[in-house]
Parts: sequence; structure tokens; C-alpha cells
Amino acid sequence: MPVNLPYLSSPGTIKTALDRIRAAATPERVTHDFVQTRLQMKGGTGASIPPFLKKIGFVNSDGSPSGIYHKFRNAQTAAAAIAEAVRLGYRELFEANEYCYDLGDRELHSLICQVTGAATDSSVARLTVSTFRNLRDLADFNAQSRSLDLVEESDRPTPLSIPTGTSENQSLGLNLSYTINLNLPATADQAVFNAIFRSLREHLLNGR
Repeated sequence: MPVNLPYLSSPGTIKTALDRIRAAATPERVTHDFVQTRLQMKGGTGASIPPFLKKIGFVNSDGSPSGIYHKFRNAQTAAAAIAEAVRLGYRELFEANEYCYDLGDRELHSLICQVTGAATDSSVARLTVSTFRNLRDLADFNAQSRSLDLVEESDRPTPLSIPTGTSENQSLGLNLSYTINLNLPATADQAVFNAIFRSLREHLLNGR
């Protein structure tokens, strides 16, 4: 089954769009009007931006800005957000070669033709290479890897020793403890981990 990878007919416009997204206030919906009026990208170029942003996960199916969109507007997480978007939008490339972002243009073109089934002289394959490269130049895949490493570390069972804390046990010199193995979800969202450990502290670590 043929694979269709995201591309723009004017690949360089994605950098312009992203620069203006960072500067503009976040809208409720990323619409054609928003792109034309707020991002000042008109005509066919502007019309191609909203659907492209959906394909790379910047915009949800209903047009609302996604978590990636919000992370991109934070200067501290912008490059990691682009890496996340590239991994999402070009998932099939990463399945074929997890280090596809390190490939030269010729190797990347060959990989795209392999994945999509396009002819080697295909203009779509050429535009896909250029679009991918423009996004890749803005991405920090090392930051994305560090984030994934933290998640993998968190997935390991975490032993928690919880003393019973009763006077009877203390008088007998008896120390009882329970070991709880936590299988944490595969997410880089710190708020999820905060909520899990806050619940543990409230319900299990309060000494009752």
C-alpha cells in the first residue's frame, strides 16, 4: 500500500510559518483565516499550511492547536517539539531507518522513494526531501532522545518501602515493609508523573 508523506510545494515556507506561529498569539483554531490574517501567508501557500500542520501533529483534527504546537511556542522546548512532529509526520521513514534525520540528501531521497514507492525522478519525492530537511534543521533530536531515555528509566519498577509505623511493631523491634512495583506510563509529560506520585504520597505514604 503506497505511503503518502507530508510535503509542501514551497518547502521553505514551513520555516516562515513556524517563525510566525511562535510570534503570534495561540488561536482557538488554526484556520485558513488565521494563516492569512495573523501569519500573513496568503494564496495557495497559506492554504497549504493548516493541512500540513495537521499531518505533522501541530494541529488536532478539529483545528485546535495540539500539545506539540504549545511546546513549540516555548523557546526551551521548541526544537524538541519539532523533533516530535517530524517523528510523527514521517513515522514510516523512522520505521525504515530510525536515524533517517542523519542521512544526506541522496540517501534520504532513496529512502523516501523506497517507502513511498515513488519514481526516482518524482517531483513529489524531491519536495518531500526538501520539506523534511527544512523541518530537520529546526529540530533537536538529541533533546527528544533524552526525553525518551527519561521515560524509559521511569518505566522501570520502582520499589517503595513503606513502614507500618505502629507502636506495637516498634515495641517488638519488628520492621515491616511493603514493596510496590510501579509501571509508569510511557509519556514525557511531567504533570502525569507529578499526579501519580502526589496520589501515592496522599494515600500510601501518610503514615496511616
